[in-house]
Amino acid sequence: MHNKRSKYKFTPVLMAVLLGFSLTACTAGNSDTAASINSGPASRAAVGSMAANTGTAQAGTAAKADVSVQYDSDDENASWSTGDATNIFLKTNATTWDGAEVAIKDNNVTITSAGTYIISGTLNGGQVLVDTEDKGTVRLVLNGANITSSDSSPVYIIRAKKTVIVLAEGSNNNLTDSKTYVLTNKEADEPNATIFSKSDLTVNGTGSLTVNANYKNAITSKDELKIMSGNITVNSTGDGIRGRDFVAIKNGIVNVNARQDGIKSNNDEDSQKGFILIEDGTVSITAQEDGIQAETNVVVKTGDIRISSGGGSANGETKPDNQPGIADTDSDSDSKKGIKAAAGITIYGGTIDIDSADDSLHSNNRISINGGYVTAASGDDGIHADSSIEINNGEINITRACEGIESTSITINGGNIRINASDDGINASDGTGSSSLGQRPGQNNSNSSGSASLNINGGYIYVNSAGDSLDANGSILMTNGTVIISGPTENNNGALDYDGTFKMTGGFLAAAGSSGMAQAPGTASTQNSAMISFAQTMPAGTMVHIKSSDGMDLLTFKPEKDYQTIVISSPEIKTGTTYDIYYGGSSGGTEKDGLFTGGTYSGGTKYESFTVSEVVTTVGTTGHSGPGGKGLMEGGRPGNP
Repeated sequence: MHNKRSKYKFTPVLMAVLLGFSLTACTAGNSDTAASINSGPASRAAVGSMAANTGTAQAGTAAKADVSVQYDSDDENASWSTGDATNIFLKTNATTWDGAEVAIKDNNVTITSAGTYIISGTLNGGQVLVDTEDKGTVRLVLNGANITSSDSSPVYIIRAKKTVIVLAEGSNNNLTDSKTYVLTNKEADEPNATIFSKSDLTVNGTGSLTVNANYKNAITSKDELKIMSGNITVNSTGDGIRGRDFVAIKNGIVNVNARQDGIKSNNDEDSQKGFILIEDGTVSITAQEDGIQAETNVVVKTGDIRISSGGGSANGETKPDNQPGIADTDSDSDSKKGIKAAAGITIYGGTIDIDSADDSLHSNNRISINGGYVTAASGDDGIHADSSIEINNGEINITRACEGIESTSITINGGNIRINASDDGINASDGTGSSSLGQRPGQNNSNSSGSASLNINGGYIYVNSAGDSLDANGSILMTNGTVIISGPTENNNGALDYDGTFKMTGGFLAAAGSSGMAQAPGTASTQNSAMISFAQTMPAGTMVHIKSSDGMDLLTFKPEKDYQTIVISSPEIKTGTTYDIYYGGSSGGTEKDGLFTGGTYSGGTKYESFTVSEVVTTVGTTGHSGPGGKGLMEGGRPGNP
């Protein structure tokens, strides 16, 4: 189900609180969270109250499995001189060269010494091979080279300490293989790529390279693979770009169209290898299986990354194995995730846009997001990690997902997060909840409290979900930040669902949803909350307005979907203060995510008044008697309590 994004609205006091949280948690680069605020006394008081109650967002604590790659002068240097090089002029059955380090037989050009080789021309039914025991680097300068092989890899590096393919400035180069190979090693299925290297391989330069793979993979290195620069286009019937020890993209433009994985590193024998590092550049991937897949870690420092995997989110299927605590059992032939890593995914910056049939970001262990812009449309989970997810900063927009963010331990310290989910919005699950036991999606077994945890210490979070919006098969702790919820309309789900505790010590929470499973923060909280329930469902767009008896606006909230319960927690809810609740009416203020700031509220009908005497105040009716709920008797209609 693809839910409409709900819109909420803010009062002047509330907006000041929200901005205080978002500015504490986010950097100046997160422009979507910044806004001007009313500088009057009420706003200043709200900011001061926020600071006193919540402090600053906590720093990230999750271990980050960073990786690094050393680049030497051969990797960096894309310049070359004809005076120091051997020129190879390709021509079918008539290739010539001007040095002694080349051997030609049956249209196969073999390079036997280290050095620089400038390759140009067209060769059909042949290949360029590198086979040298020299300790120096072999540099293949492609300067208008077009090679088509009828039975093997057009470029096959058999032996070399290191090979660098240089794409000459202004050149267009094309490499194409056939659908069948004569293998030199049948047991190992080698070679099996249009460019196949059994040793370290680097690509640099400013020219362009098109690689057409009709047999299996397009570019494969059995050791390290570095892409430093260039304009590279890959069309592959197998994997697009594959480096066993690692794939590192320093810069350049990389376009991959693959029937299997887009970019892959597959060393499963060394925990320090098998990773993918993207430091910059533009990477565009269309893959029928995983977009990016690493045996250990994926690290993105910056860059522009676009991924479509498995036909996109419209082609997705929710899989029962995609639960925290249960190993990912996808085989190489059916995994259709955007970015997938066995050990971890770490994002520091850049722009990442994923449309995936399966999880958009998936780790069998942990995920850490520290900046950048992530947009995800998923046929299953938006962001999933079996062990832990930590979000410290960045812009995250999950436009479509079954479950938005899911892991055993979820910690949000900052950032601007938007989630649109057909089931749970944020789900902290250790695999013991009913959702993971095949029961109704989004509904945990309240008789069994798990060990999962959701910790919110900062940031701005907006959730629009058809299932539980914040769901913990364990406990929730909120110390800071802003959470706005457009929750479920069905009574088998709740805007808040936890079977342990929900301790609220700071921050701002506004949640609209159904009443059958309604919960509020628990009584161990140190910040006051109120849960307001109506005897009947309120139509979408019906405004709720709360103000204190002395006229201070607390909340002006207009949920987009039908609702029966509103939960609010704020440092502005004061013990001993009486508040009046209105429904309907209109506001002339400015709206964001259903909350209004500024302007004047008018035209509403008074529902009820309440005086805060406990940390959790319930008003009206509620159908849930679990933690945070009072299990009150059925009340009257709105306006007639």
